[in-house]
Amino acid sequence: MQCDETISYRAAHVFTPALHFYYPVSIVRGEGTHVFTDDGRRLLDFSSGLAVLNIGHNHPRVVEAARTQMERLIHTGGVYLNETTVEAAEKLLSIMPEGLDRLFFSNSGAEAVDGALKLARFVTGRQGIISCTGAFHGRTFGALSVTTSSSAYRKRYHPFLPSIYQTPYPYCFRCPFQRSPDSCGQHCLSDLEMTFKHRIPPEEIAAVIIEPVLGEGGYFPAPVPFLEKLRKVCSRYGILLIFDEVQSGMGRTGRWFSCEHAGVSPDIMTVAKGIASGFPLSAVVAGRHIMEQWPSGAHGTTFGGNPVSCAASIATIDVIREEGLLEKACERGEEILERLRRLVSTRPLVGQARGYGYMIGIEFVTDEGEPNGAACQNVIDACLEKGLILIGCGPERHVIRFIPPLTVSREDLESALETLEEAIRGLS
Repeated sequence: MQCDETISYRAAHVFTPALHFYYPVSIVRGEGTHVFTDDGRRLLDFSSGLAVLNIGHNHPRVVEAARTQMERLIHTGGVYLNETTVEAAEKLLSIMPEGLDRLFFSNSGAEAVDGALKLARFVTGRQGIISCTGAFHGRTFGALSVTTSSSAYRKRYHPFLPSIYQTPYPYCFRCPFQRSPDSCGQHCLSDLEMTFKHRIPPEEIAAVIIEPVLGEGGYFPAPVPFLEKLRKVCSRYGILLIFDEVQSGMGRTGRWFSCEHAGVSPDIMTVAKGIASGFPLSAVVAGRHIMEQWPSGAHGTTFGGNPVSCAASIATIDVIREEGLLEKACERGEEILERLRRLVSTRPLVGQARGYGYMIGIEFVTDEGEPNGAACQNVIDACLEKGLILIGCGPERHVIRFIPPLTVSREDLESALETLEEAIRGLS
């Protein structure tokens, strides 16, 4: 193939640079945990398509479900009801935390976040929204208004939606208040109360939106006591609690949703990414008492709840259930963390390994304990050379996301861990 015919060359002549790809790698096929490149390489994919392919690439059950649905009906556009979309809603609601029994389908995580913010404002009659510093909720205008994982995402887009306020996320490894990990979450709650006192009264706040596991911002689970107390604070003031489970949901953490690790239920939840194994689908989910206050015409969609995406979602949930993937992710996730934490104790440049299930963050630090994006990228590059795809996150891109499909074999897990450990040893 001539240079001027490569996919990279062609892409550069049709896409804006804003359409970002993590690697200059072109894949032609995916199968399970692996992808195959146009130059014949077989790569182990531990990016899972940005935590979307929770049951791997091209799972046969999903492929068959989508093919069958396409032969019957592809699109309804909100004009007609259809069996598949209703069944998908029933299936998704069957795995929800208690009290979440109504939903609105859309297409992406950002759309779901926008819908959740609209729902909260509409139902409460309040305008104030509080999000957490370091959070990522998407890049549509509404979602970006509550996204602060990187200032680069917000550059030149001001002003954002009004009445949006930030409070610190309890990122205890790097406590914003320079406190010990045991007290970090409590000080974040104290800051929230200070917001009520000095910036906006609680009776004017519609919702607090938070990722139970910080995603793009650094892969850090919120401490359980923090989520428990946040739930109580929101209930006390009549503030709706929104959990953004776009990345952490659909079995990624070894539970259907990461909030289950804390035993805390939100008023509203956003779900996307792993919901349909790569087909565009998302949902805003809430209790009947909330959703029934959102009348016809208050929100809408043309492509949300597409029958083909819904068929893929049904198959995805069935596979996770029938193959016991939640239990496997919990068990093996603990094993992985134990192994990575031994590595932390011997490698000063690895500051911490944390997470639940197959949503694990590995944070790299300098000798002074500061974020070390260069070391992180060196490890990612070294792994790619050896056939393992990993991606980073965090404001300094100093955290590796270890996010294999839930269907990953022990053999592939062992291979990935050996490759990762070898790359880390190569730093020193």
